[in-house]
Amino acid sequence: MSLSHATVRHTRPVRAPADHGRFDTALGWSPRLGPALVLRVILCALALFVFAAPFVTILSGAFDADARTTSLSLFPGHATLQNFEIAGSHNIWGYFLNSLVIAGGGLLLQMTVSVFAAYALARRRFRGQALVMSLFLLTMMLPEEVIAVPLSLVIGDLPLLHVSLKGTLLGVMLPVGIWGFSILVMTEFMREIPTEIEEAARLDGVGEVRMLWQIVLPLCRPALGVVGIFGFLMIWDQYLLPLIVANDPGDYTLTVALSVMRTDPVVGPGALLAGALIALVPSLTVYFCLQSSMIRGIAAGATKG
Repeated sequence: MSLSHATVRHTRPVRAPADHGRFDTALGWSPRLGPALVLRVILCALALFVFAAPFVTILSGAFDADARTTSLSLFPGHATLQNFEIAGSHNIWGYFLNSLVIAGGGLLLQMTVSVFAAYALARRRFRGQALVMSLFLLTMMLPEEVIAVPLSLVIGDLPLLHVSLKGTLLGVMLPVGIWGFSILVMTEFMREIPTEIEEAARLDGVGEVRMLWQIVLPLCRPALGVVGIFGFLMIWDQYLLPLIVANDPGDYTLTVALSVMRTDPVVGPGALLAGALIALVPSLTVYFCLQSSMIRGIAAGATKG
């Protein structure tokens, strides 16, 4: 009995002593104060200041009666809502509504086209598939300034239909309905879906529409988050396209209106910063709502292959 207890005692795994001084972080920082830690803290503080300074300027200046774009203050000196009233008198809310309709409709059209195009490119095989994908990617390689004049002519007189989209919101939404980046992200994500899932669904009599809607799309939620965020920002930040389509100032979007307000001597810096803050809210809202899906989508894309 004593030998048995001794054997058990000697065969027990020896636990390593706990390292109470260990400090694991993503950046590999050490808890000990030293030159390396001080340098990293200074660099992080500098980066935070560079990225946060414009936002602080907008937030503080929008509520400051004596706002100045060249000064930086954490709190407004003379808090007021007069800047928003001045911006509202220049039809800022009408421009904001135009931007929301264009961004919402354009993003819905873009995501629909991206899903159907990606499903055909990723889950089907046909002749000229590489050529079609290359044509989609060409939309990412041509700057807006290069296609501005041809695009203006096409919008003014649509081929075959001979209809002008000048001065309409549809004239801004249609050109942004196809974006190579969204199609590329959705295609690469759909290609990673195992074929066994599709084959099992085929045996159960699942058709194409049901396959896409009930099986493929739920698995592509992370990719849809990435496409949603970047697509919204791309459409929301459009400047040249709304300027080309507009017939009069009432057709402007918020980005174009802010540029026009900047050249107006009657509009002060406070009203301009108030308009910039209004333009910033939808982008932040979309990002915070879809950030978890975007992070999962980027992480999934980084670990595949």
